[in-house]
Formats: sequence, C-alpha cells, structure tokens
Amino acid sequence: MIIDFHTHIFPPQVINNRERYVESDCCFAMLYQNPRAKLISAEELIESMDESKVDISVVQNIGWTSHELCVETNDYIIESVKKYHGRLVGFCSVQPLSMDAAVKEIERCAAAGIRGVGELRPDVQMSRIDNKDFIQPLVDTLVKKKMILLMHSSEPVGHYYAGKGTVTPQVLYPFIYNHPELTVVCAHWGGGLPFYALMPEVKIALENVYFDSAASPFLYEPQIYGQAAALVGEDKILFGSDYPLISQSRMIKEILVQDLPDIVKMKILGENARKLLGIA
Repeated sequence: MIIDFHTHIFPPQVINNRERYVESDCCFAMLYQNPRAKLISAEELIESMDESKVDISVVQNIGWTSHELCVETNDYIIESVKKYHGRLVGFCSVQPLSMDAAVKEIERCAAAGIRGVGELRPDVQMSRIDNKDFIQPLVDTLVKKKMILLMHSSEPVGHYYAGKGTVTPQVLYPFIYNHPELTVVCAHWGGGLPFYALMPEVKIALENVYFDSAASPFLYEPQIYGQAAALVGEDKILFGSDYPLISQSRMIKEILVQDLPDIVKMKILGENARKLLGIA
C-alpha cells in the first residue's frame, strides 16, 4: 500500500478566483500568488493517484489566517473525503488566534471523519505555540479526538523559497517537548530536526513525532531517507509528495531507488502511515 501523507487540494471557487483569495489571505498569497503555482481539485488528485499507483492520499489544508476561510476550505475537504471514500484522508485548518472557534471547528471536523489538523503555520498565523497555556485547549481537543497535528517546518539555513517560513527546529522542539501526549507530524523533514535526535534528551522528546518527506528534492540530497531513518527510526518516516508541487511518481521513484532494505522502503511508502492512521 502506498500512502501519500502530504497533498493539497482546493475548492473550485478558490481555483477559479485565485486573485481574490490572494488579496484576502497572506498565507495563500505567499504560496500561490505566482500563477505558475498549481492549484488542483480532488478530481485532479485522484487522477494523479491512479497514474502513480498511490492507494491513499492525505489532503492537507493550509494555514489560513481567518477562521472563515478555514471553515470554507475545510468543507471542501470533508466533501472530497466522502466522495472518494477510501482514497482520501482529510486534515483540516484552524486559526488558533480564534481559539474558541478553532476548538469547535476541530470538533465539527472530527465528527465528519477528519483525522487531523494541518498544515498548521504558526509563523504566518501568528499562533503562539511557545505559550503552553495559550495553545493547550487546541492540544487537548486533538488528543481527546485522537487526531494528528501536521506542522509546517523549515530549515534555519539554506536557500529561500516561497513559503519557507520560520517554523524551525528551535520553534518546533519546545512545542513538542511541552506536549508529549500529542501526535505530531513535522512536514518537510522537520526543518532538520531529526539530526538533533543524536542528543539523547531530544530523541526521548521525539517519541510521538513523525517526519514527512514533502518537497524533499527541493531541500535535501536523496540520502536524507537513510540518514533520517537511522536517526529517528525507520518507523517514523512518512512519504509525502506535497503534490501538486512535485509529482507523486517522482517522489515514489526517489524512494524506490534508495539503497535501503525493501522492508524500510515499504514502511516509508505506506506502512508507517497506515499504522499511524489506523487503516486496516
């Protein structure tokens, strides 16, 4: 089974009215102001999955800065998951600055079958995840509903790219340390956080943390798969493409050609995600 843990879809009104949403939301503008940045529907994702032989895709939202836009796009993800039952798994977006509304939205989405919150962008959304008292209601709700938090992550060094942001290991680690009860997926290899697992106290703190490979060819050399598996464990690595930013088939091929045991490739491509999501 191949499970892509990191893809993005948008409702028709967003795709057809890109400029209006660029003007309305700074996160969307940062990611999609460039007309070459592709926006796709659920139908287009399913077409890619069929071509690439991907069994299931996890569809992530983005870090909208208003509660209303979170709800609007969450509705489309909910509808898409129902329409393509068994092929799509949904994550929703919330704006933690509107905490009461965010908690209610998580509860609403959980009741509709949504499995997590993501892709949270605390830098763009101005969410104080370093403030334990502030973020605790969101964490408590996710734990209660047995949901996963997928967090955007970025490297503190290296080249700039649209959407890189400032959610570096220095930001991620205190949050993870403060909330060991929460299951967290750090996108984009956690901005390099796995390398700090050589520190014993960090490895202990990462017990409930996973890392996805979204956009990996734009960030790291291919040996990152073996290196990260050795550092945090082969059970903690999730295949994520960030489609449509990168084709799903390109990412699958990159994993298959690595000098890794077949069982490790199977874990990365889907088995780890299957267990994490509780898919039979």
